[in-house]
Amino acid sequence: MTIPTFDTHGVAIPKLGFGTSRMGDKSALDAYGGLVANALKLGYRHIDTAWKYFTEKAVGDGIRASGVPRDEIFLTTKVSHEYLRADDLARMVDESLTNLKLDYVDLLLVHWPSPEKVPLAETMAALAKARREGKAKNLGVANFNIAMIEDAIRLCPEPIVNVQVEYHPYLDQTKLLAAVRRLGLAMTAYCPLGRGRIIDDPVVGEIARAKGKTVAQVVLRWHLQQPNVIPIPRSSNPGRQAENLDIFDFTLSDDEMKRIHALARPDGRIANPAGRAPDWD
Repeated sequence: MTIPTFDTHGVAIPKLGFGTSRMGDKSALDAYGGLVANALKLGYRHIDTAWKYFTEKAVGDGIRASGVPRDEIFLTTKVSHEYLRADDLARMVDESLTNLKLDYVDLLLVHWPSPEKVPLAETMAALAKARREGKAKNLGVANFNIAMIEDAIRLCPEPIVNVQVEYHPYLDQTKLLAAVRRLGLAMTAYCPLGRGRIIDDPVVGEIARAKGKTVAQVVLRWHLQQPNVIPIPRSSNPGRQAENLDIFDFTLSDDEMKRIHALARPDGRIANPAGRAPDWD
C-alpha cells in the first residue's frame, strides 16, 4: 500500500501517520518498539514521536526491527518547551538523535511555545541551525496559534513546513486551517479520534454503519479528505493499527463531511495545559 502524500515546500509528507504519545508505564514503552515495527510492516511510513513522550528509544528500535529502509520513513520528533534556549535546543536535538540511534529526523518541531520565557527569534535560529547541520531535514511548530505561526515563519532562517495541533470532529479548527492553507503548510492532527471520545458518537456511528466501516475509520477518512490535514492515530492494538490504515477504499460525501464537521463543540479541546497553551484561535 502506498499512502498518499501532502507536498509542501518540496517535501512530501505521508497523509497518515502513526502516533506514539501517552504510552504509560515502562513495560508499555518497552513493548512499543514491536508496535512501531508492526506499523511499518503494515505500511505506515510516517512515525511521530517526541522527547516528552519517552518513546524515542522504542521508535528507533522499531524502525530497525521493521526492516523498512530509513529513507522510506518520515520521522518526526519534538523539542520540549523547557529547552528552547539555543544551547538547550541544540543539546536536546542531539539527545533525541542518541535516543533514536539515528543521524537525522525528517521533521523537527517545537513542541509547545514559550515566547514569554525565550525569545522566539532565538528558538527559530536554533531550529534552523539543526537543519543546516543535517540533523533535521524539515522544521515546524506544534501548538502555536496563528500569530505565533506567522512569527515563526518570519523569524526562522529556514522554511517552516508543518504545524502540529489537536484536531478532531469535536474541535473546530476552521480559522487555523484557513491560515495553514494560506501559508502553504501541512497540518498534522494529533488526538485525531478525540482520545476515544468520538467512538460512541451516534452521528459518526450511523455513517460508519452505512459505509461498513468502523467509527475510527470514518473519522480518519474525514481527516484525510481535508486538504493539508495529516492525522496521526496511535494504537497499542495491532488489529486497530491495521484498521486505521484501511481507509483508502471509500470516500465520504459532501453531506457526510458536513455532518461530521457540525459535531464541533465549545468544550471540545482536550490538550490545554495551563501555563503552556497559547490563546487559541
